[in-house]
Amino acid sequence: MGRCGTRAWQELLVLLGGLWMWGSGAQPTPPSPTSSSVPPLKFRLAGYPRKHNEGRIEVFYNEEWGTICDDDFTLSNAQVLCRQLGFVGATGWAHSAKYGKGVGRIWLDNVNCAGNEKSIRDCKHRGWGNSDCSHEEDAGVICKDERIPGFKDSNVIETEQSHVEEVRLRAVVSGAQRRLPVTEGIVEVRYKDGWAQICDEGWDSKNSRVICGMMGFPTEKKVNRNFYKLASKSQPKQKRREDVGSRKRLFAERQQLNYRLHSVSCTGTEVHISMCTFQFYRGNSSAACSTGMPAVVSCLPGPLFATSSTQKKKQRQQQQSQPRIRLKGGAKAGEGRVEVLKNNEWGTICDDRWNLLSASVVCRELGFGSAKEALTGARMGQGMGPIHLNEVQCLGTEKSLWSCPFKNITQEDCKHTEDAAVRCNIPYMGYENLIRLSGGRSRFEGRVEVAVGAAEGDEPRWGLVCGEGWGTLEAMVACRQLGLGFANHGLQETWYWDASNVTEMVLSGVKCAGHELSLSHCQHHGSSLNCRNTGTRFAAGVICSETASDLLLHAPLVQETAYIEDRPLHMLYCAAEENCLSSSARHANWPYGHRRLLRFSSQIHNNGRADFRPKAGRHSWVWHECHRHYHSMDIFTHYDILTPNGTKVAEGHKASFCLEDTECEEDVAKRYECANFGEQGITVGCWDLYRHDIDCQWIDITDVKPGNYILQVVINPNFEVAESDFTNNAMKCNCKYDGHRIWVHSCHIGDALSEEASKRFEQYPGQLNNQIS
Repeated sequence: MGRCGTRAWQELLVLLGGLWMWGSGAQPTPPSPTSSSVPPLKFRLAGYPRKHNEGRIEVFYNEEWGTICDDDFTLSNAQVLCRQLGFVGATGWAHSAKYGKGVGRIWLDNVNCAGNEKSIRDCKHRGWGNSDCSHEEDAGVICKDERIPGFKDSNVIETEQSHVEEVRLRAVVSGAQRRLPVTEGIVEVRYKDGWAQICDEGWDSKNSRVICGMMGFPTEKKVNRNFYKLASKSQPKQKRREDVGSRKRLFAERQQLNYRLHSVSCTGTEVHISMCTFQFYRGNSSAACSTGMPAVVSCLPGPLFATSSTQKKKQRQQQQSQPRIRLKGGAKAGEGRVEVLKNNEWGTICDDRWNLLSASVVCRELGFGSAKEALTGARMGQGMGPIHLNEVQCLGTEKSLWSCPFKNITQEDCKHTEDAAVRCNIPYMGYENLIRLSGGRSRFEGRVEVAVGAAEGDEPRWGLVCGEGWGTLEAMVACRQLGLGFANHGLQETWYWDASNVTEMVLSGVKCAGHELSLSHCQHHGSSLNCRNTGTRFAAGVICSETASDLLLHAPLVQETAYIEDRPLHMLYCAAEENCLSSSARHANWPYGHRRLLRFSSQIHNNGRADFRPKAGRHSWVWHECHRHYHSMDIFTHYDILTPNGTKVAEGHKASFCLEDTECEEDVAKRYECANFGEQGITVGCWDLYRHDIDCQWIDITDVKPGNYILQVVINPNFEVAESDFTNNAMKCNCKYDGHRIWVHSCHIGDALSEEASKRFEQYPGQLNNQIS
């Protein structure tokens, strides 16, 4: 892949929420003594919105600002409030203080609007100031990004904060080359149509920490201010020719300084600068900063974005220690369900009182910046196993989530439908500028085109990716790089899509592990193109999706149902036809004799955010006459018996002849049923049960000698169908077989235990074997 184009001035843009918008809900009222004495209501959006049209809703009543409780809140309520703010309507609303907790009174509770009211006054509620809520239940609104035509009101007041829309970290470098991410530079805020600096008067490390967090970096470091002082002083004696140009440029930069903010005071726990206290310069502010220095910061990148060899070495050493926290189920880097390690077992966190402060501690601990969102309600899919923590309440200064106060949890407290998740700020890397899609019917699909060999200042050369070997894992990386979520399909032929001007093949042999941030990070042939079939017909393509399924096997059920059956050969003709017996069965004296089968039930849950569907459409399903059913996937699960050193001694497989919703969670309706050539799949929140007495739901262990083994089951082993998480598709159990009976124990999802516990598990059968012998 080509490298990213570089410039002397590299900009890192971060959209600031924090826009405060004040509106008035005053409406014409009948001329009566009562109504004329009622002061008009004022409203504003506060907290940490990602855009100017969303945020915590606050109301000014009785000379005091306050919030609205989310109890019984509806979209109709949001419609009324958004119109009072000057927007045409609402697209959604938020509960549980998504935009942060307000202060002061909670003015309204149990608000019930029909949606056509002119003012919130006209809606039903418990009465002004009558509430049993806390600020953890503050409601927010998401308004349509369209203003009411001609909306003007004398009570509308735009605060100075509304002019702070974006922030960037501008690098001041000598020489043309500068690698992303930009970790050091002058802090600037967008003001009107340009950029303005922040005076470093009173600037400290806490302010820098906030800026670094916004830029996607976990921590700040001391900056070399002497370098930046050159921007405000006369040029000193030049020692080297390259310094001359550098310092001239810095001196010229001094002439363009335009200070907008000063006296910034952060606690260090804010997720962006708009939540800090600061002051604005008014009028001509070019010479307003008495110190003569713009605020500059220097940040340390996390492990995923480290550039120097020293940083990488240091972070590799840190990573060698066992992590105690991880993210699962997210499409992008820095987002996912939060999982923590306790008593050598991974588990989730309940979302009670989950907020941005705690989420930011998680993000920084994992090497990202501060949190953009603290997600509740299993927004990144449900976990499986224990829920370790509840009511986590971080101050925001902690280095680890384990240093925060929390409550231990009981089974009655929370369910996995309440799993907490995060979205973290990550550094701008520009990867999305090196890939694009063409020919698809929507922006989520198309033929993959990549930019290669773009020298500085030159236009990138765009080309196609060879479809040979292109699959789900490669498509997952492409969709992540595009910012389009997960991959539904990785396509090896794209002849049926509209042709574009790009016809040259520039990349081949792409092989990804699935976690990479860019296709350039995957293995590939480099400049040595090797593609048997060239042209747009055989170019790689993707179909992306914002959500994906996530299959997990219910491990305890395997342990509870495992047993041995000696089954006569005359009852196994169909199974032999479907290749469900070991190869030695071909040489048996049919129909005499028997096969020894290890049977068990498999209960496969879909804990993701999209239904699991077979890759092939029903038109290509294969009818199997013997068992009278359709095969929708060649292989759905692998069943293996392994020795302690990993050698396979017996195997089985299960074709997904009938993927359906056997049972579902409460309030989830079944959607898939195999009867009468019905649709196949597993709905989110449902599971498919393969009972132990179904044909091929076994492993043929006729040739296995007595001993201790590992039983391994892998779902979707060939990655035929995309999932949000492939690391939890394997299940392992310890097995003890004495030639007559079998004991199956310690069954668990493959990545559910700590590294130490997993190593002990894998050694355990061998140790048992030594004890028995």
